[in-house]
Amino acid sequence: METVIRGAVVFIVLLVIIRLSGRRTLAQMTAFDLVLVLIVAETTQQALLGDDFSIINAVILIITLFTLDILMSYLKEHSPRAEKLLDGVPTVLISLGKPDARALKRARVDIEDVLESARSKHGVERLDQIKFAVLEVGGDISIVPEQ
Repeated sequence: METVIRGAVVFIVLLVIIRLSGRRTLAQMTAFDLVLVLIVAETTQQALLGDDFSIINAVILIITLFTLDILMSYLKEHSPRAEKLLDGVPTVLISLGKPDARALKRARVDIEDVLESARSKHGVERLDQIKFAVLEVGGDISIVPEQ
């Protein structure tokens, strides 16, 4: 039973930390982010398994983590509020060519990131050529160019 509790607690803590760190983190990993993920994975492994490295304990832990993931997907499917809380909502970064400084700061995205996305996806070079730029739930930046 301790394994199940450990698994549930670590799952929830990691979910909260990743959610608080922002969507942009998931979309573009730097070398620093990769090193951080590797360290977190090792630390998490120790927290999950404790001193019991048996196969039975590992199987119980895997089943616990997948069960929690499935339960979260059911919760999000049946509760739009939970889905917004767990996954977030798209954030408008630029509207009619005008950057929303507050949204950009909150999302930890700078104008250069938006312009890079605009150039690579639509060949757009200037802010006034962007009708809307939206930071999607998955971390990508969608661009709606001016016509």
